[in-house]
Amino acid sequence: MPTLRVSPELEMHYLVDDFTDPWRKPETILLLHGNCESSAVWFGWVPHLARHLRVVRPDMRGYGASTPLSRDFPWSLDIIIDDFVKLMQRLGIDRFHLVGAKIGGTIARRFAARCPERVRTLTVVGSPPPKYDVAARVASLTAEIEQHGVEDWARRTMTGRLGSRFPPEGVEWWVQLMARTPASSQICFVKNVPNADITADLPRIQCPTLVITTEGSALGSVEETRAWQVRIPHSTLLVLPGDSYHVAASDADRCARETL
Repeated sequence: MPTLRVSPELEMHYLVDDFTDPWRKPETILLLHGNCESSAVWFGWVPHLARHLRVVRPDMRGYGASTPLSRDFPWSLDIIIDDFVKLMQRLGIDRFHLVGAKIGGTIARRFAARCPERVRTLTVVGSPPPKYDVAARVASLTAEIEQHGVEDWARRTMTGRLGSRFPPEGVEWWVQLMARTPASSQICFVKNVPNADITADLPRIQCPTLVITTEGSALGSVEETRAWQVRIPHSTLLVLPGDSYHVAASDADRCARETL
């Protein structure tokens, strides 16, 4: 797996998948995973995308094979975006399509607003509202992770994440993938994510945008999702049947086709 020394404290791991015709110069798509995940979660998307586009899928700071976060690291959306900007600069990619799932969709919305010259199109899949208000649960979530680890938390919350139709063996795969997250990374994230508010960024997004959710998403009703989606110029809302909020995982094939 390739790596990039982004800063003294971060070595970022990433993958590039390109199965386009070798005589073409394909456009690039950057995939941003969610909390407690890694580049591995895009396995259902890559076969659809990589025949048409060069696919870049990094492990976000703190996750996957990238350097873990200390629990006191001053995590912010802009620090994470700066990491990805440096990655794309190193790869020589000036403009790209951008996809974000879960908190990756929050990062992606800020990214598109902050760097309109870089982002061709934006797809936001199963992502929280602009201000993800979990401040009241920071202490309890931190205590749970400290006492029981990431795996117990992931297992407890997995049904809402993947929905009622997801196969049991798939649920266990996701639990074990998320359980590999260092506790310090997850505690750092939980402490800092309440500060992430992208409300003012939405009207600044200039590129064509697709927002995907489900009928029964625990992150917000269809009406609540539409209320922030319509603040993004040139945006479209796609509502899929089901009750998962991680629709990028539960409906990977459909979401990838719609993104294309």
